[in-house]
Amino acid sequence: MKEQKPTFGKKLSPIQRYLFMVAGTIALGLGVLGIPMPLLPTTPFLLLSAYCYARSSRRFYYWLINHKVLGKHIHNYWEYRGITHSVKVGAISFLWISMTLTAIFAMDGLWMRLLLLVVAIAVTIHIAAIKTIKL
Repeated sequence: MKEQKPTFGKKLSPIQRYLFMVAGTIALGLGVLGIPMPLLPTTPFLLLSAYCYARSSRRFYYWLINHKVLGKHIHNYWEYRGITHSVKVGAISFLWISMTLTAIFAMDGLWMRLLLLVVAIAVTIHIAAIKTIKL
């Protein structure tokens, strides 16, 4: 699937462009926070950020899609509709490490630990179900 050409704020008022810029920046922040936080999805927020920047700012859009770290996630998902094996392994590993540490050091009740286990299993299944691409 080919990458879509951005519209760069055509037919938008300055207020609309500003709102897209703010939304893109918030989505980018959440996407970056999602890198170390296992329950916050990185790629969907980065895709939303790219969309919002495409509607509001050529400069921010090109900065994001050409970013050394973040840009490759957006490109891989747009171009191949998937993520690399190393991203999957890293995400699942970090998920289980952080959930285990949280269950041991931050949770008191058994039911909360079981809830964390269920969430970790569900997120692992979701990540595993995403198409694995080979580059």
